[in-house]
Amino acid sequence: MNAGALDRRVTIQRELVTGENDYGEQITETVDVATVPADVRQMSGREFFAAAAVTAESRVLFRLRYIEGVSVTDSVLYDGRDHNIQEVKELGRREGLELMTVALAY
Repeated sequence: MNAGALDRRVTIQRELVTGENDYGEQITETVDVATVPADVRQMSGREFFAAAAVTAESRVLFRLRYIEGVSVTDSVLYDGRDHNIQEVKELGRREGLELMTVALAY
């Protein structure tokens, strides 16, 4: 992975169950796993109608150093937006990760 291409900072986030409320519902907390430099590439975007509201979908590919345990249940915080991870691909042997993500904006 070209270290010169890592020009943006992104934060990998994970939701953890921290307990239950009085109604038996799970209480979750979003925690930062790591903030790292990354290469950010806009893949595509599209607009569609959802429940009578126009929704914009942005697909973004993040390339970053290898972080153990990152999965599709995690998310990426970048430029003030949450990006849901759709696919995690290991680059080389623990050299880096490619994260294909989707961010929704209403």
